[in-house]
Amino acid sequence: MKKVLIAAIAVATSLTATVAQAQDAFTIQLKWVTQSQFAGYYVAKDKGFYEAAGLDVTIKPGGPDIAPPQILAGGGADILVEWMPAALSAREKGLPLVNVAQPFKSSGMMLTCRRDSGISSTADLAGKTLGVWFFGNEFPFLSWMQQLGLGTDGGDNGVTVLQQGFNVDPIFNGQADCVSTMTYNEYWQVIDGGLAAEDLIVFKYEDQGVATLEDGLYVHEDNLADAAFVDRLTRFIAASMEGWKYAEANVEEAAEIVLDNDDSGTATFEDQVRMMGEIAKLTAGSNGALDPADYDRTVATLLAGGDAVISGAPSGAWTHAITDAALQ
Repeated sequence: MKKVLIAAIAVATSLTATVAQAQDAFTIQLKWVTQSQFAGYYVAKDKGFYEAAGLDVTIKPGGPDIAPPQILAGGGADILVEWMPAALSAREKGLPLVNVAQPFKSSGMMLTCRRDSGISSTADLAGKTLGVWFFGNEFPFLSWMQQLGLGTDGGDNGVTVLQQGFNVDPIFNGQADCVSTMTYNEYWQVIDGGLAAEDLIVFKYEDQGVATLEDGLYVHEDNLADAAFVDRLTRFIAASMEGWKYAEANVEEAAEIVLDNDDSGTATFEDQVRMMGEIAKLTAGSNGALDPADYDRTVATLLAGGDAVISGAPSGAWTHAITDAALQ
């Protein structure tokens, strides 16, 4: 694949240098609903970065009933936002996703627990009920439990897994001792729901040594042999990273742009500013190129969890060819 991709990049670069680009259509499928988690893409569109790159970009929000890899496989998008564990699992199952850029440097994943449940360290998780997101989000959690030596089928020596909806209700209604949260979203729902920070103990996946890469950009491997696609993709990545860095530096403006694109009417400016501030911490330090050390850590974490996630080290799951061309 590498030789074919290098050739495609060379052709794309030549095309870009000699031909004025028309407004080429390009579609991104988001992992979740419109919110500051995806501010970089909305900012790039609103500020004209995509237009300047000769692109007419469509941003498709996700949701609880949308599986981004299926959208991509069905031709409904050119690129998708996905967490690496889910992307690697999909690749092993036959959908050849390739990471072409990694705007997020750090993980925002946490397990948030009530202190009054008797939890003060990971040693106290045994016998507890933990809320876990599925649909590909469960993989880092399963690897973590494997490393802690905790089964996930209940009992005093394991944990009971509650398939958590995309809310934090179980920590309030007594269904779970802990719930899955992100630093930029659900944790604040717990706080806004009436529990104070001192009532909680959080286990950040980064601190536990089981953090895996989140919100990377993935395309279908076959498309990387198409010079025209690679040309559009390279321009998209360059403009998107311009959007991300603008969002980092202009948190309130980025939040306002996100709100302008939210059709649900449920998001608030305060929430989106707070989320964007947290998101900026996760994208800080990334120029868009995947750090191989972060990739290796992700794979090692997943392999430590057994074959529930991936059965072996993947091959060809990422490339620097696009970011090398986009960020030069």
